[in-house]
Amino acid sequence: MSAIPDSILRVGYDLLDRGLVPDFILRRAIRMLCRQRLREIDAGSFEENHAAKMRWIEEVRARKTIADVPEKANKQHYEVSTAFILSTLGPYGKYSSCLYPTGKETLAEAEKLMLESYCIKAQMKDGQDVLDLGCGWGSLSLFLAEKYPNSRITGLSNSSTQKKHIDAEAKRRGLSNVEIITADVNTFEFDTSKKFDRILSIEMFEHMKNYHALLKKVSSWLRPRSAKAVLGPSEETQNEADESLLFIHIFCHRTTPYHFVEDDGWMAKNFFSGGTMPSHDLFLYFQSDLTLLRSWYIPGTHYSRTLEDWLKLQDKNGKHGLKELEKDAEEKGQSAIEGRKAFYRFRVFYMACSELFAMDNGEQWGVGHYLFKAK
Repeated sequence: MSAIPDSILRVGYDLLDRGLVPDFILRRAIRMLCRQRLREIDAGSFEENHAAKMRWIEEVRARKTIADVPEKANKQHYEVSTAFILSTLGPYGKYSSCLYPTGKETLAEAEKLMLESYCIKAQMKDGQDVLDLGCGWGSLSLFLAEKYPNSRITGLSNSSTQKKHIDAEAKRRGLSNVEIITADVNTFEFDTSKKFDRILSIEMFEHMKNYHALLKKVSSWLRPRSAKAVLGPSEETQNEADESLLFIHIFCHRTTPYHFVEDDGWMAKNFFSGGTMPSHDLFLYFQSDLTLLRSWYIPGTHYSRTLEDWLKLQDKNGKHGLKELEKDAEEKGQSAIEGRKAFYRFRVFYMACSELFAMDNGEQWGVGHYLFKAK
C-alpha cells in the first residue's frame, strides 16, 4: 500500500501518462517499490510465511469464480490495438517470457528457443489433438500448427480481436489445422466428445484465482488414458508421451503467492486488475484432479531481457505504435489523448516488469514450467 498522498499520486500519474518522467528516475523508483513489495510479503519467519501461504490457498480455493474480471484483462492487454502490440513484439508475436541461454540471442531467436522448449517439455509429437489455453496473439498455436502439420490445434482466448488476428495469419500461411475459440474460461465447456492429448497454457494462470476449479475443468478436457495405459505394473514400457499431459508456463515469485489489488498501486490498476502472482510451488497444492510430474525454474533475467527487447521495439516503432493506439482509442469512442496515455503506460509497464524480474539476478521473481498428467 502506498503512503503517498492522493494529490501527489495524481500529479505523478499524469506525468507518467504524458511521458515526462525520465527513465532513470522511473527505474530507480520501480526498484524501490519492488523492495517494498518484498518487505510486504515477508511475514518474518518461515513458519509465519508458510501459514500465510496456506491461508491464501484456502481463500482462493473457496472463490466462487475461476477468474475475477476477465473483461479487464481484455481492456488492459488482449484487446489493445493488435497492430500496436505486435509492433513491440518479436516476429512470432510471443507476449510472454522468451529464453536467452547465452544472453546473446536476438528476440526472434529467444522466442523460438522458448517455443521449442515447450515442445520438448510437453513431449509433443505430430498427430495429436492440442489445446493452447489462453492463446494470446497465436505465437504458440501457429508455431505448433506449422511444426506438427498432422496435429489439430485449438486455441482458446477471451479476446475476439486475438481470434481475428490468428485466423487471418493462419489463412495467410495456408494453415488449415488451427481453430480459435473466443470464450470465458469461467463458463466455457467443450462438447464432451472433444478431448485433447496435450493442453499447453502460457501465462494465463496469472489471471486466474480458483486453481482447484480451473484444474478440475482442464483435467476434464484431457483425453482419458487408453486401456493399455491402465493395465498396471506389467506395462512398464508405457511412457509419459502416451499419457494426456498438461504443460503450464507462468511467471511467479520464488516463495510467496499474492493478489494484485487495484488499491495497491499503478500496476494493479492499469495492467493487472484481478491478477495473481503465483509462487513457484503453488501448483503442488492443487493436485486433486491432475498429478504434477515435474517442474522447472527459469531465472527472471530471461524475462527482464525479453521486456527490454520489447521496450526497444516500442521506442523504435514509436511513431507507428502511437498512431495505432490513437486510432484504436477513437474507434472505441475515446479521445486520441487516451491512445497517447496508453503508449506511455506500456513503456512504464515494460520497464517496471523488467526491473522486477531482474531483481537479485532473477532469483526473486522468475518463470515456472510445470508438467501434469491426467489421473
